[in-house]
Amino acid sequence: MGSSKICPIIFTKHQKPKLSSLLTCAPPLLFFLILQLVASDPSDERCLTQFSQSIQDPLNKLVNWTTTQFVNPCNGSDSLLIGATCNNGRIYKLSLSNFGLKGTISPFLNNCTNLQTLDLSSNSLTGSIPLELYLANIAVLNLSGNKLSGSIPPQLALCAYLNVIDLHNNQLTGLIPQQLGLLVRLSSFDVSNNKLSGPIPASLGNRNSNMVRFNSSSFEGNKELYGYPLPPLKNKGLSVLTIVGIGLGSGLMSLVLSFTAVCVWLKVTEHRRAAANDEGKIAQLMPDY
Repeated sequence: MGSSKICPIIFTKHQKPKLSSLLTCAPPLLFFLILQLVASDPSDERCLTQFSQSIQDPLNKLVNWTTTQFVNPCNGSDSLLIGATCNNGRIYKLSLSNFGLKGTISPFLNNCTNLQTLDLSSNSLTGSIPLELYLANIAVLNLSGNKLSGSIPPQLALCAYLNVIDLHNNQLTGLIPQQLGLLVRLSSFDVSNNKLSGPIPASLGNRNSNMVRFNSSSFEGNKELYGYPLPPLKNKGLSVLTIVGIGLGSGLMSLVLSFTAVCVWLKVTEHRRAAANDEGKIAQLMPDY
């Protein structure tokens, strides 16, 4: 059996061991654990790399967003990237509002598994909201003021911690997913000024007393969207008064046409009788041969 090597660290009662001495005697496993604590999460690196490849930065706001920097974007709770905020060495907030960004939203943002706020508002992003955009810890999602199209992914309902969904001022189409009403933490919801259609889910427009209710300003500016809390659509169905009005109008028109037809018939009949009488009188005046 081989003898194990004992690390010669000697210190008195009132002395503390030096860090260099401890590291010298640390086994390889300890070195590995220390490196894991210092290095950034590889998921964040993939997230940032893929996201940067999906966007354009014509105003050059993201000057330090480089692949080298993505390897270690955080120094503890200090971020080394513009627009990013770190917490315990992880990216937990991306605030890139009004950066003049173009391009699309990368589905690989879901690799930022510690992300709690994603604010890409007031840019010129196009394309759809990725179906794969599942962020388990996301609380604030603000994609407003872009040029996003397509439908609202019902998969957003899987993000159970969502407090804010702001999608206003885009070009989104289709229905508002019913599933979004299941987000019990949702306190702010805005899909105004899009191209959405269909009924507003009752789970959003008329929530129970334990949930925040959203007023009409959250849904305005969608011509084909209807239901509470929006007022009734003028071009979506007919009101009772309109139906009654149409019925009365149709009845009156039928009555007028019928009366006119009767008058015309009477007039024609009268002319025929007058003509017949005139012919009889002429026949009486004619001499017999």
